[in-house]
Amino acid sequence: MGSLYAAVLGNAALPCVPLAHPRRAQPLLTRPVPTPLTHPALLGHPRVRRASPITRHCLGAALEALGTTEHPSPRIGVITCVLAGCVNYSRRFCDEMLRDPASASPLVFPETVFNAPASHLAACLGTTAENCTLVGDEGMFAQGLALASDWLLRGKADAVLVVGADELDWLVGGAMSLFDPGLIHAAGAGAVCLRRAAVFGPVVALEAVTDAVSFTRRESRASAAQRVRAQLPAGAVEELLVSSSRGCARLDAAEDATWADWPGRRLHPQRMLGVAFAAGAAWQVVVACEALRRGAAQAANVAITGTNQQAVGVRFRAGLDTA
Repeated sequence: MGSLYAAVLGNAALPCVPLAHPRRAQPLLTRPVPTPLTHPALLGHPRVRRASPITRHCLGAALEALGTTEHPSPRIGVITCVLAGCVNYSRRFCDEMLRDPASASPLVFPETVFNAPASHLAACLGTTAENCTLVGDEGMFAQGLALASDWLLRGKADAVLVVGADELDWLVGGAMSLFDPGLIHAAGAGAVCLRRAAVFGPVVALEAVTDAVSFTRRESRASAAQRVRAQLPAGAVEELLVSSSRGCARLDAAEDATWADWPGRRLHPQRMLGVAFAAGAAWQVVVACEALRRGAAQAANVAITGTNQQAVGVRFRAGLDTA
């Protein structure tokens, strides 16, 4: 979290790493996950040894959000939010099928399903509580927060991990470049752990999640972004806005115009970290929470205008827990 927060505050794009594309002379520019300084013991769990990179990203983020490398309570719910999901193994399995269906490895297939990271995460953490995967654009992470709140209010879990993750692959990066050549494909994960009540002391409270407003022929990106803002407080000088701006006019114009009169400070994590879809939205949320935890703002609005599906907003507030 410290490194992520420092990178965003530095307001300078992180270095790019080339990724070869089999049908292009020039490699794609990407921002991969840095090599971790330490390796938690759970990364050696049997369920993780053959898992795709996205599972490792999820586990690393989840352990940091929980603040432990040991097995937590079995009543921790897990919600993973992805867009491309386990694309590395999906591409590999489809390639084997096209080359020779008889030789396609059955060992690879279980790692192609969208729910694989959530399953591995629950197994590694030893939890038997609610577990599901939400598939969609960046707005799904906000919907994951809303679903987690529902689980907590209904007593389905003592705490809920909400993880947003996606992994690098030339297939995704290449597809993204067809629509927006200037975007940098990134990967990784971000996670928050929601609890209904905490110990006495400073907390960051989830105050609101807006409706998810879908992009349709009748509902433009601009209209969706405006409807989301209308459901959140207007903002104040001492408050923070964490936007989903990526440095791409086509994707950013609607949100930038909607929040143009925001009176407080603004942060744009994906401009520095790259476009990582579900992980990018998770980074927005964890940066907002970290800013509140450090006392850099009294409240924060997180504006998420997704790539191709929906706009959603989230609001957090710093305070003292009296539960």
